[in-house]
Amino acid sequence: MLRLDCLRAIYSELGKCLVVTIMGATAAELHSLGHRANFFYLQHAMGLASSTGLGLALSLPSQKIVVFDGDGSLLMNLGSLSTMARYRPGNLLHVVFDNESLLSVGGFPTATSTGTDLEGIARASGIPRALTVRTVEDFKTAVKGALDGDQLTTIVAKVEATGPSGYVTDLSLVENRFQFRRHIQSLKRA
Repeated sequence: MLRLDCLRAIYSELGKCLVVTIMGATAAELHSLGHRANFFYLQHAMGLASSTGLGLALSLPSQKIVVFDGDGSLLMNLGSLSTMARYRPGNLLHVVFDNESLLSVGGFPTATSTGTDLEGIARASGIPRALTVRTVEDFKTAVKGALDGDQLTTIVAKVEATGPSGYVTDLSLVENRFQFRRHIQSLKRA
């Protein structure tokens, strides 16, 4: 299963959410589908997408938050799972694209390539709903269910270790921060 196919399958659902992505391939692929002001591409902060999403979920409880994470990033900050489980924001969906490698920084294998089970770690950390998907259809169903529900969810999507040919976008990362902030402010005024 390709990450880009997963993103494409749920792209229409993302308009009503605040979306935080990790660096590299995930950000570039989401951006390639069409940038929106509610997308925040968290560049140069590997491992912190889940923490950023948790902060947003706690401070904006009426807003759905979607985090697109990667296995390498999550493995750098496994404590975020237990912190998310402690607070259990029902408006947070944490998607982990597990390609068993650090694709965006050279393709080195991660611990999931030798058996580390991120779903199992999420469950053991206390995440109330954790599941692994291996097909685009299952991914789409799981995301839709999480967005329609009110339970903290971690979805581990097993994807191929392939990505875009480049990671440069035409959107300034500084401008992305300002756009995202303005979007959140507009939600508070509405």
